[in-house]
Amino acid sequence: MSLSIVILAAGQGTRMRSSLPKVLQPLAEKPLLGHVLDTADEIGADDVCVVYGHGGDEVRARFADRDIRWALQAEQLGTGHAVVQAMPGVADGNRVLILFGDVPLLKAATIEHLTNATPDGDMAVLTVDLDDPTGYGRIVREDGYVVRNVEHKDATEEERRIREINSGVMLCPGDRLRQWLQNLSSHNAQGEQYLTDAIAMAVADGVTVHGIKADSADEVMGINDKLQLAEAERALQCRRVEALMRAGVTVADPARVDIRGALSCGADVFIDIDTVFEGDVVLGDGVRIEAHNLIRDSELGAGTVVHGHCHIEGAHTGRNCELGPFARLRPGAKLADRVKAGNYVEIKKSEVGEGSKVNHLTYIGDAEIGAGVNVGAGTITCNYDGANKHKTVIGDGAFIGSGVELVAPLEVGENATIGAGSTLTRSAPEGQLTLERARQVSVEGWKRPVKKK
Repeated sequence: MSLSIVILAAGQGTRMRSSLPKVLQPLAEKPLLGHVLDTADEIGADDVCVVYGHGGDEVRARFADRDIRWALQAEQLGTGHAVVQAMPGVADGNRVLILFGDVPLLKAATIEHLTNATPDGDMAVLTVDLDDPTGYGRIVREDGYVVRNVEHKDATEEERRIREINSGVMLCPGDRLRQWLQNLSSHNAQGEQYLTDAIAMAVADGVTVHGIKADSADEVMGINDKLQLAEAERALQCRRVEALMRAGVTVADPARVDIRGALSCGADVFIDIDTVFEGDVVLGDGVRIEAHNLIRDSELGAGTVVHGHCHIEGAHTGRNCELGPFARLRPGAKLADRVKAGNYVEIKKSEVGEGSKVNHLTYIGDAEIGAGVNVGAGTITCNYDGANKHKTVIGDGAFIGSGVELVAPLEVGENATIGAGSTLTRSAPEGQLTLERARQVSVEGWKRPVKKK
């Protein structure tokens, strides 16, 4: 039987105390709703519908590039009322899976188990046992099957002692669901149309209701405030780091690594504490990441070492490079094998050839550096004239002394040597020593200025 997925995402999220709609709050640098949509894509469905409301224009704009059917819930009158808005687009004969835009940690494998374990024509609810189920709807079973869900506010004292709660995730036969939704009532403590009332209706109609338990409470955690958002962030990070370690990555402290994107690692990779990965990051075999680094949308070749306190974004390194400490690689930095970019070195939109060294206190921008080049401390490629960027080209084997300013556009020839303290505005020939220094003078009688009293 075909599947329609309905994601409820219309809530205002007042407890977030934020102008940003709740389902757009970031979890691992991705909106909450984005995680749910990714899970829906992984499951596969004929139809994915998002029921939106508060901040609707902003929510729709954020996911404009995705194939989504949108349904507006102009008034928030309960979960049942929200599903009603989505049903006109559900094909006859489809099963309907109800998900929530603020429940981002649900695994595709759990949902697939739910759908596979539920015969066509039956209903299923995803449940979990909680040590403290206060505030949640309780699952009431008879002979192992679910017979009803009772909300906490409407539950008796005996029902409140039940630890199995309803996550809200439900799988229903679509044609029967249409009938049940028509019969929902708002005569309850909150004055809302509860989707969970459909459980009792299903039982009354002779439909078997299966209670499928999730592996952990983290999977069905709903996000309503910033504290719960932080708890979900840590749960997600623990899940991701655990997967890395099971794949052979050594992590110094699993609680002190954040993966806010996609991280791919080769064999024998080591990651020290307080490292953050964002976007798409690839680490080759034997890469060593020391403490306190941010790495975003970059690929580091096998054997590369990143010392502490580096910021690497949009960069690519070859094998056995050495970066930092306190190095910054900006977008477009491309380092060949065995390149060293040391402390307080910044490289932007530049290629650095095999075996070259830029050891410290240097800015390299819009440059092409050959193999075996040594760039001395305090060197600057002056790439910007106030209006346009210009390129610096340094040939193989060149030696750039300390404190040199290379005013682009210019070229430094192969095996050239540039004397320390030079400011070059013209190209330097290969194989020669080039100097550009003002004559040193001492001014007699000169006195330092003093502060006025």
